Amino acid sequence: MTFRGWPSEALEFYEGLAADNSKTYWTAHLEFYEQQVRDPMRELLAALEPEFGGGKIFRPYRDVRFSNDKSPYKTHLGAWLEAGGYIQLSADGLAAGAGMYQMESDQLDRYRQAVAGDRTGRQLTEIIASIEKADIGVHGHGSLKTAPRGYPKDHPRVDLLRHKGITTWKEWEPAAWLGTAKAQARIVEFLRASRPLRQWLDDHVGPHRL
Repeated sequence: MTFRGWPSEALEFYEGLAADNSKTYWTAHLEFYEQQVRDPMRELLAALEPEFGGGKIFRPYRDVRFSNDKSPYKTHLGAWLEAGGYIQLSADGLAAGAGMYQMESDQLDRYRQAVAGDRTGRQLTEIIASIEKADIGVHGHGSLKTAPRGYPKDHPRVDLLRHKGITTWKEWEPAAWLGTAKAQARIVEFLRASRPLRQWLDDHVGPHRL
């Protein structure tokens, strides 16, 4: 089982799904989805596993219980890696992310302490600068409007302190390479460049502790 990329029709499948997000469309294209969209992602995850750990593909169905949008199907294919990576395919092309999108309260406490610390905080700043030089974005999520309680508003790293999550992210527009093994090479390059941020988070934040 070797990853060879996605055919251009895989993106067209999601264009069609965005236009007709119905069971009728989904059922009519289910075999194509399984063979030309989902299976290449499985092959990619298998190829990445030796270096980045096992992966899992997210279900294609949306959770509409608390949403005004009752469209039943996701208009992208997402997968995560045990080492902290995320991969996404949609009509817009390929995308990847890494980091911690939403920290639990105990993680957030440890994150803020590490950001505020002279050594660990400077280390994070240097990591972010290095990643951004590689043309990869670093983004905060759920950010507060001001410094969190207990931290000065004029802290030199107040922008980082305000975040409740922090991730790397990169998007690639559709091109011929997406239908080849070069897609894997781009994901690998991204994950390796993002690894210092994930390592910093693992070292200073860690998993949620009950």
